[in-house]
Amino acid sequence: MIKLNASMTVSELLRRLALPAAGVVLLTIPGAFAQEARTPVGAELTSEEEIKQFCTNIADPARDQRYLLQKQELDKLRADVDSRIAEMQKRREEYQDWLKRRDDFLKQAEAGLTDIYKKMKPDAAASQLQEMRVEVAAAVVMRLNPTQSSLILNEMDPKKAAVIANIIASASDPNTSKDPT
Repeated sequence: MIKLNASMTVSELLRRLALPAAGVVLLTIPGAFAQEARTPVGAELTSEEEIKQFCTNIADPARDQRYLLQKQELDKLRADVDSRIAEMQKRREEYQDWLKRRDDFLKQAEAGLTDIYKKMKPDAAASQLQEMRVEVAAAVVMRLNPTQSSLILNEMDPKKAAVIANIIASASDPNTSKDPT
């Protein structure tokens, strides 16, 4: 009885199945026993000669059967890989769709947020923008007209206003990285 476990490799499995497969080949291939008829009548074969003759008779069919088993295993593995690739492609498409919807929402939200801050007083807008994530605050300030932006930055804490101004400045520089910090 052959014991199988999850960590067994394909080559280990093939090695374990080679002997039983050879036995099956012998039982299913009538040509394996055809060599016996070639032995001259009345000639006695020694046990070593019989073994040699037997091995010679089954070598090609056994090799063919081994190749067939390997090909079948490779076909199964290829089918498994193909199904996994298809699943990954499906998930990639779902992710791209989600990312597109998210980006569209953020653009709409950013545009709507900018419109809100356009209508606010500079001191109220400054206090709220100071509490936001610096990247979002910089994006809002950058989309406002220069007069409103300067009034809002003037009302902010100088350190926070400087960080926002640096982000806005680096956004227009093509040589800076995408990391705003």
